[in-house]
Amino acid sequence: MRIGIIAPPWLPVPPCGYGGTELVVHTLAKGLLERGHDVQLFTVGTSTCPVPRQHLFDRPAQPLGDVVAEAAHVLAAYENLADCDVVHDHTVIGALVGAAMGAPPGAVTNHGPYTPLSRRIFAAVARHAAVVAISHDQARSAPPVPVTAVIHHGLDLADYPSGAGDGDYLLFVGRMSPEKGAHRALRIARRAGWRLVIATKMWEPRERAYYLEQVEPLLGPDISVVHDPDPNRKVDLLGGAHAMLNPITWPEPFGLVMIEALACGTPVLTYARGAAPEIVDHAGTGFLCVDEADMTRRVADVATLQRQDCRAAVQARFSMARLAEDHERLYAALLRSRGDPPAVTPVACPV
Repeated sequence: MRIGIIAPPWLPVPPCGYGGTELVVHTLAKGLLERGHDVQLFTVGTSTCPVPRQHLFDRPAQPLGDVVAEAAHVLAAYENLADCDVVHDHTVIGALVGAAMGAPPGAVTNHGPYTPLSRRIFAAVARHAAVVAISHDQARSAPPVPVTAVIHHGLDLADYPSGAGDGDYLLFVGRMSPEKGAHRALRIARRAGWRLVIATKMWEPRERAYYLEQVEPLLGPDISVVHDPDPNRKVDLLGGAHAMLNPITWPEPFGLVMIEALACGTPVLTYARGAAPEIVDHAGTGFLCVDEADMTRRVADVATLQRQDCRAAVQARFSMARLAEDHERLYAALLRSRGDPPAVTPVACPV
């Protein structure tokens, strides 16, 4: 198949640091290329993904989220990908533009939560394209938006060597926001008697405000903050950690950093919210905790887990090959249905 993929215009593919959607797009493009497909990626000019690329913006569009920039980007994308058999859109408004232009059969992945406003958008999108959910939990929150497929994210394990976990620290990885919970991770690590490394993205005013108000006052010699680690640095931190703390307080649609940690052999301690139960096997690859006190107690139980089991879970359920195969099956169904959203649900990891 000749497959067009549209990335958002905000970051390069792959990202230089923060950028979960862009990392997923990168992995999907590589996986489809390895399976022999002709992959065309529409992205920004600084991208380095090893597939044929086209772009409108030489550099990532600014400010992030600007609707005019996104509209111009996706308009150019659909013009340039018109000869593809299938177009897979990873932007918010792109599929609406594509439908107006009479684009080829298409799919669109919602990488964020379903909200009253986003449901209005994706309900309209679903009249023209197959809507892909990234977890079963996200799909359950979608109605009245019809979800054609649930496809979990995947990783190229070659980029995530297994680590020994001998760094004598716990790790938090995430943007600096209350719902991600860096301040909770800090309290948990300190109560458990462990050093904590916080690897974070802190670009926006609200992220800096949260850091100044709730995180910085708690810092001490037992806490290290790493700002915007590049991919190699992040992988080193993941591989050296005893465990990763992920005390989220919102129903995260997936949580890519959890499979990144598991790929490096690092158990994950999180709450049973959002997609976390679809990723972490309780008492197998980590622990699904009830609250901060429970997560604090579970830090000691990490010693009962096997790091090789964590990596094996990613190899079995969250690999690049599985990601590409599930999408390939969806695209083939789209072509058979002549562009109407097919009545099939390729499911990556049944719960």
